[in-house]
Amino acid sequence: MAINIPTENVGSIPRPVELVVAIADYDDGNIELEDLQEEQENAAFDTIKRMEATGQLFVTDGEQRSSSFATYPLTDTLAGTGLVDNMAPDGQFFAIFDDGHNRQLPRLVSGPFRYKTYAVDYLIQSMRLATKPMKQSVIAPSMMSLLYPLEGELEGYSKEEFLEDVCNECEKDIRQCFAAGAVRVSMDFTEGRLALKKDPRNPWTGLAKLKEFIDLNNRLLDRFTAEERVNIGIHTCPGGDCDSIHSGEVDYAELLPDLFLMNAGYFLIQCASEKDKERVYKLIGENRREDANGVPQYAFIGVINPLNPIIETPEQVCHDLLTAAKYIPPNRLGATDDCGFSPFSVDIKPKHGSPTYARDVAFQKIKNRVEGARLASEILSKAVDQTTSGSPKDPLPTITPPGPSSKCPFASST
Repeated sequence: MAINIPTENVGSIPRPVELVVAIADYDDGNIELEDLQEEQENAAFDTIKRMEATGQLFVTDGEQRSSSFATYPLTDTLAGTGLVDNMAPDGQFFAIFDDGHNRQLPRLVSGPFRYKTYAVDYLIQSMRLATKPMKQSVIAPSMMSLLYPLEGELEGYSKEEFLEDVCNECEKDIRQCFAAGAVRVSMDFTEGRLALKKDPRNPWTGLAKLKEFIDLNNRLLDRFTAEERVNIGIHTCPGGDCDSIHSGEVDYAELLPDLFLMNAGYFLIQCASEKDKERVYKLIGENRREDANGVPQYAFIGVINPLNPIIETPEQVCHDLLTAAKYIPPNRLGATDDCGFSPFSVDIKPKHGSPTYARDVAFQKIKNRVEGARLASEILSKAVDQTTSGSPKDPLPTITPPGPSSKCPFASST
């Protein structure tokens, strides 16, 4: 029996320096929107072609056109240029990262809640550049819920009216992507782990919102059939911005039992940067459901750390997947990256030295993920064949990964 471990990108790739400069120039009023869009097109084309060359079965445009994974529906740039009319830029912090920097959300000042831009608007532009199928990342309703005041209600626009509008917009976001030809759609849910941090500097994290988030996301997922939800995923991680995280100290044992209550078909789960990866694999195996309201849940484990410039080898990726297969059925196992490589469009990547170098490193990491999954698939397939043919063999042979490679073969340091 053949075991084919699928691989999937979370979404983002570091932007080339030309695009980073264009974003700043647009925010400063030095260029027009059309000039920015030209650089976004160039970056998307380069991203797609280089991602296709890694061997990834279906690809993304690296979110080269998005302000960020969370704000793409609301504003043209991360600085707030082009923000929708019924929002102000001074919302609450989404996250305060370990290195001290923060990311702030807009604030809804009146209803109704509507997207300015849908993910499909970017997807359609990028699909004509691709020769392979594409997936699309979208934001979850749980993140959008943080746009509404934590206390009280907006005049003439109740919290319940807002949440219904959020689910409507998120549903439209997903359905339009599938209608345009996306083969998979994953929802970013980094706020899940952060909801358990109880950071006194960030009030929403102390309000025990995880259950509320899970229920809201299921409210959206319940609008899709089991057949549709097979290809709708959830991504979770402790953040990844400027090579820093926001909630790595939160124990996965607190999150995973609730995470898998969401009735999604697959999960993209940060694991590569965990201190005890095998413990996390075991927790995933214990909590994933074979029947999540009609769909089996696949677990794509993170085998690549986007925040670390050291490049994982295919052998290391293979080793992690074989270890995970002790706890997760191989036919429900996948490989992914811990996070998008640059979820925010302006990301200085300090551990890498520059976004340009980080961009080169990202493609090499993706290539090694794909190759590592192929190696693990071959080993697991042979083990299953030998077991079923009457020659029992340990299906998880020990592989000692070589030392990490610290150089990207084609990366420059500029």
